[in-house]
Amino acid sequence: MNVEAYLGERRTLVDATLAGILRPSEGTPPRLLEAMRYAVLSGGKRVRPILALAACEAAPADERHALPFACAIELIHAYSLVHDDLPAMDDDALRRGRPTVHVQYGEALAILVGDALLTEAFRVAADGARAAGVDAERALAMIERLAVAAGAAGMVGGQVADLEAEGGRPDRATVEAIHRRKTAALISAAIDVGALAGGADGARREALADYGRALGLAFQIADDILDATAPSAVTGKREGGDAAHGKATYPAALGIDGARAAARELLGRCLAATEALGDPADPLRAIARFVVGRAC
Repeated sequence: MNVEAYLGERRTLVDATLAGILRPSEGTPPRLLEAMRYAVLSGGKRVRPILALAACEAAPADERHALPFACAIELIHAYSLVHDDLPAMDDDALRRGRPTVHVQYGEALAILVGDALLTEAFRVAADGARAAGVDAERALAMIERLAVAAGAAGMVGGQVADLEAEGGRPDRATVEAIHRRKTAALISAAIDVGALAGGADGARREALADYGRALGLAFQIADDILDATAPSAVTGKREGGDAAHGKATYPAALGIDGARAAARELLGRCLAATEALGDPADPLRAIARFVVGRAC
């Protein structure tokens, strides 16, 4: 399949839906809404929401069943980027090729933008479950899955571990422990929520979960390699930012060649996990190859 065409079509769908979600509404201060739209509608690959749609297809079901939840995931991801870029965190001035939210709007509003996006994500998920007629038990499971992935045991805990590891000499176990939470938790949740939206249960849902766990780490390895080797024109971020901060990355632990080998190993796990799912999982397999191929 033509993965770039697939990603482009799904990205257009997600972008249009996000623009509708972030429309003017009574009570929302215009400056806050402007900054929220700046944070979300500034480009980006939309990998996480597209994975949710693809997992729903692999369930198999119409991917639009997962669209509200896919957009909720992207709002969570956007919030995390806004907060990660803050001076007290990674202190980055460039994101997706343009000034970060705190540079453009000030630190105080950037913090509030992140708060608003995270909260809005759960409203979008709840409204989407109601509109799609998802039964209450499944809807609660999906919302809980998002909350765990985003919270203290997931993304936030991973960010804390990432900050604590700065300047050290990381080994692979340390790096994986960080990024199972910081990056892989939300990617894995995107797959699981998409599978639930599509009605997957039992062995099919477990196979998709195996894929999600492997892809989450592969995605982080690819990002780490690109940060270490690619210019800002490719990454949209400051060149060599991880090294400048002394981050615990896969290249720091394994070297570039070792990191590439680890990414290819995880790609193999992705493909093996989806082998029994047949043609409906073709987009997931293509996305895994695309993610790893960016850096390998």
